[in-house]
Amino acid sequence: MKKYSHNLLAVVLGVTLTMLASCKKYLEENPVASFSTESAFSNVNTATDAVLGVYARLAGDNGYGIRLSMYYTVDADDFVGPTSNAAPDNDRRDIARYVATPSNGQLELPFENLYTGIERANICIKYIPLMSAYTNGSASDQTALKRLYGEALTLRAQFYFELIRNWGDVPASYIPSADQPTLKIAKTSQNDIYDHIIADLLTAEGLVPWRTEIAARDERITKGAVKGLRARIALFAGGYSLKSNGTVDRRSDYLKYYQICHDECADLMARRDAHNLNSSFQTLFKNYVDAHTLDPTYEIMFEVAMAGGSGVADSKLGYYDGPRSVNGSTSYGNSSLTATPTYFYAFDQNDTRRDVTICPYFTNIDGTKALQKFTTITLGKFRRDWITNPAIAPTSAAQYFGINWPILRFADILLMFAETENEINGGATAAAVNALKEVRTRGFGGNATLIGTIPTDKAGFFNAINNERLFEFGGEGIRKYDLIRWNIFLPTITTARNNMTLMLNKQAPYANLPQSMYYQNASQTLVYGNSLYAPTPSATPTGYTKVAWISNITAAYITSDAQAYKTGHSELLPIPQQSIDANPLLTQNPGY
Repeated sequence: MKKYSHNLLAVVLGVTLTMLASCKKYLEENPVASFSTESAFSNVNTATDAVLGVYARLAGDNGYGIRLSMYYTVDADDFVGPTSNAAPDNDRRDIARYVATPSNGQLELPFENLYTGIERANICIKYIPLMSAYTNGSASDQTALKRLYGEALTLRAQFYFELIRNWGDVPASYIPSADQPTLKIAKTSQNDIYDHIIADLLTAEGLVPWRTEIAARDERITKGAVKGLRARIALFAGGYSLKSNGTVDRRSDYLKYYQICHDECADLMARRDAHNLNSSFQTLFKNYVDAHTLDPTYEIMFEVAMAGGSGVADSKLGYYDGPRSVNGSTSYGNSSLTATPTYFYAFDQNDTRRDVTICPYFTNIDGTKALQKFTTITLGKFRRDWITNPAIAPTSAAQYFGINWPILRFADILLMFAETENEINGGATAAAVNALKEVRTRGFGGNATLIGTIPTDKAGFFNAINNERLFEFGGEGIRKYDLIRWNIFLPTITTARNNMTLMLNKQAPYANLPQSMYYQNASQTLVYGNSLYAPTPSATPTGYTKVAWISNITAAYITSDAQAYKTGHSELLPIPQQSIDANPLLTQNPGY
């Protein structure tokens, strides 16, 4: 929203890009409409419109506006999806509990949307280099068109990456559907797709500028984003994944991909002028992401631009996931992503990230805060009462707030570098420790004396990386996929459930946690009346309200977290049945 207008994207979608064939049922070509490819790629301006149309597939309900960002990323050990009804719903609840079927109502449209983005990118990738101005135009035109070509390559890589991490082996084509001899395509190995898009991103690096080399401040892809995405995708290519034969394994040459990730991160860490950590974790989200303003450090290296107030190009961040606004018996918002009790207490009490990542209150229309029961505290990074420029009225029934989705942050560059240093060298180097320390120290408000001792043996440092990524990226759609690429999802969830059971039974190390919490009445900020780390006082303090805390945990709640997750199956979603029906060569994922 902040830097280029989705009003332009609406024009692009409604006019110029009507000529772009989209992919119905993932590769079924629609007829060409109003404009020819010659018109769409006749000059830099129209080519720019065409590439903006590729960007547009990132946004909206079927992109990172809600489904890819918030439906598919839970349950994990940080946040869980809707828990109000344990019955199957053939919808988002089933996805969260890992009981989705191929007919689930939330699968088909995002799957098709990603292929629509790929088709649009394929058209741009074919036609932009064929433009006369690409090789014979002015220096400025050639620079602009090469950037557009690099952006299209990068966007296609991101679309394929999202398909792989959710569906594994999928049909892959790198040419427009009009050029394909048949649209009935069998699955391509995810390893082959990874290799192709990693190579594409290396090409794109040489085509797009560093952020510091352009005057415009917008959400378009720059070199830092390309290198960061290449690092992330290479790390996943070297990680564990579920294959079509039902096995979970990693490549024998996985260290080759860790090295690619490492080298890209090292390059980025040498360019702090382009991207760096914001000094304040809260400021990053409250003052920049939620306030629709620019972070001068450009910690967010790649974000999805959202705007327009509808499911076509906007997001439900702050509505679906965050704290509600309450007016008597009426509330505004869904609050559908809630923190697990073990996640809340995994944070050190001095870690500033906890109270940014997790929001324990709802806001009354007069601005006062009301503490919620422990198992209903929500994701806090995208919260309604932090949204400004413009602010959201407390009684607004709007669902779309123009909050951008952060795909990649510089903090991830530091932690990926540290992880690969440890893996490649068989233990943590000084450089790896320093990179982790930088992220962790920021989390503790800049006070390095509070961060504790970081182990340097390989296993110990990996555990430190595991924990730091949990604390840093909660609610950003990363945790579930980290656990899968490490092949530790089920043991991690089992440990979380066991620890919640210890909480429920008042056993160590949770024996002294408060069964109830008190909060101050009519306060504009949340003020606790007792400690989060000591037993509840017997008497309610004057002017405070009592709320169930540890006593709110139930055995049913504990069981529901990632309830049906099964190794060798649940790492992937089922291929939508509609796509299977449309293509007899497309086979279903293991166990569905």
